[in-house]
Amino acid sequence: MRRRSTVVAAMLLLVAGCTPGNPHGDTMPGMSTAGLPAAPTPPPPALHPLPGMPAIGDPHNVDAAAGPGLLSPAVAGDKPLVYVPHSKSGDVWVIDPHTYQVVAKYPVGKELQHVVPSWDLRTLYATDDRGYHVLPFDPRTGQPGQAIPVVDPYNMYFTPDGRYAISVAERLRKLVWYDPHTWQVHDETAAPECGGIDHADFSADGRTAVFTCEFAGRVAVVDIATHHLLRTIDMPHRNVRMGPQDIKLAPDGSVYYIADSDANGLWVLDGAATHVLRFIPTGRGAHGLYLSRDAKQLYVTNRHEGSVSVLDAYTGRPETVWRLPGGGSPDMGNVTADGTQLWLSGRYDGVVYVLSTKDGSLIRKIPVGAEPHGLCVWPQPGRYSLGHTGITR
Repeated sequence: MRRRSTVVAAMLLLVAGCTPGNPHGDTMPGMSTAGLPAAPTPPPPALHPLPGMPAIGDPHNVDAAAGPGLLSPAVAGDKPLVYVPHSKSGDVWVIDPHTYQVVAKYPVGKELQHVVPSWDLRTLYATDDRGYHVLPFDPRTGQPGQAIPVVDPYNMYFTPDGRYAISVAERLRKLVWYDPHTWQVHDETAAPECGGIDHADFSADGRTAVFTCEFAGRVAVVDIATHHLLRTIDMPHRNVRMGPQDIKLAPDGSVYYIADSDANGLWVLDGAATHVLRFIPTGRGAHGLYLSRDAKQLYVTNRHEGSVSVLDAYTGRPETVWRLPGGGSPDMGNVTADGTQLWLSGRYDGVVYVLSTKDGSLIRKIPVGAEPHGLCVWPQPGRYSLGHTGITR
């Protein structure tokens, strides 16, 4: 009888409009896109770390080394600054996080996308995918150096062993693997079925990476040791206009959360990256994913409704929603080293938002340039960087 009543209840939910095409219906947290109760979250996969990767201190929290205030000696002398790249004005603005004032502006190139910390935390790279180069910044001084030629660097990541820098060549549908010291190309991974290859995160053991295919409604799974494309996985009810985008591994490595702007929420992929488990509605234009400094909460930027959803980072259960006064377009950013603030670019409003992580209140709204994108808050805790706007472990 219990099984029958569960199915009947699920059918009633579907009639009420709780379908994947209507993620803002009355779907309850934890329900799958089929309207049936979601399968329980699987246990974390067994860890056999990638050779050369720093040791995993806490398998229940692979982000433990990036906890509040855990700054590496490598960043001890770095200036606290926020670097804001602009996709339209092609420059990087630098903000003092103590005064909230813009203290420098640097013309870089054609279309700036992200400011990415290097694996060893010693350099920040502003990526210009139209100009085919990255511009290194010295975090000790905040000053830029000489541009480095790189193929179509829409985004950039570093393998967990620090051996390669990966240029995510979105327009060319491929990954270009570089020696991060000489910037010579080692090889390439073609991903012809991954239109809009974009954001990524790495498994807890560092052996695989999952890249989102923003214009194809799927993800691509790549083997780090061999650089081979292992498989692609379609999102249920695929959207091919704007999704999926950002991706974040749960702290215990059990699942990946995948933001989908068209679906207005997150797909949940199993930790082995083989199949989608369920869907979590958040808000219109779900886009960026950031962990709280203690890794207990996941912040989801809902870019088309001016809000941030707060979820339990382990279970995905929604906890609250922070709404920007007057709306906005929160996009990319990061949490401060002490965990008290969340800095986000306002992609379509030419501003940067500073939110309190205590209650989501807006601390400041700072005017910046045209289309601020993947801003970098520096310094960050952690032993090494996997790239993007500061995925540190």
